[in-house]
Amino acid sequence: MPTKLAYHPGNVAHSSATEVSQTMGPACRSLGIELVPMKGATSCGAGIIRQANDILQVTLNARNFAIAESMGMDIVTPCATTAGNLHEDLTRLKDDPLLLAKTNEILRRTCGLTLTGEVSVHHLLHIIVDDLGLDKVESQLRNPMNFKIAGFYGPNMQQKGACGGDDVYDPNYLERLIESMGGQPVSWESRTASVGVPGLFSEESTVLKQVASVISDAKSEGARLIVSTCTLSHTVLDIYQGKARRSTGVSTNIPVIHMTELLAFGFGHYNNRLAQLKTRVAVIGD
Repeated sequence: MPTKLAYHPGNVAHSSATEVSQTMGPACRSLGIELVPMKGATSCGAGIIRQANDILQVTLNARNFAIAESMGMDIVTPCATTAGNLHEDLTRLKDDPLLLAKTNEILRRTCGLTLTGEVSVHHLLHIIVDDLGLDKVESQLRNPMNFKIAGFYGPNMQQKGACGGDDVYDPNYLERLIESMGGQPVSWESRTASVGVPGLFSEESTVLKQVASVISDAKSEGARLIVSTCTLSHTVLDIYQGKARRSTGVSTNIPVIHMTELLAFGFGHYNNRLAQLKTRVAVIGD
């Protein structure tokens, strides 16, 4: 029986990171997860809407939660930023009855929905490790990833209650997943660091230094590939690494993919893309 979950793709999976949207479905089908679209769902706000209008972001996410509750399903997302932001706003609503009541009044007036707070939010990584088990991953593996891989969590979902049964400060779920895919996970300090996504357009030079620092750390530990659980961070680490190299002089040549790509390729989907990735891993270097 498939695990049915309300699917929130995050902010950029259908725009600048379409590869995440394209690989999420095949990966989940191989795992026996049925993704049910959340019709009418909005962005989680990425922590950016909150800076201008805190109540607006909470209300928008309350509507997202109410949509999932009306479906009778928990929420799953492939994006650590989305998982973290949704968790923060859901926790606020559950811990503050007055805020929940005021928000529900707005929801009733604007969309006819109400929120009880019974819904839960999960990143795909935690669904795999905590609920499905890594044996399921190993049973579906067709293309082992037999090289050194740096798993990048980012900071957003590394908070109590948002990272499943993983350790908030010293996580290992992604490393365990990489091992189950036949890869060799590296140990590196920057795996939960920020790459400064919210400041990209206002403090670009600082963000480029953060990107260069994270990539340099992964490479110094022998990684030949970075796999990210965060769609936003994955996009910045991939697209801006050339600019980061030119800005800082630090070597940043390394392939960066999202966790859903790793899963899909490993399960035998998109073999042409896997071949391209293996070529990149073999060719790219200092």
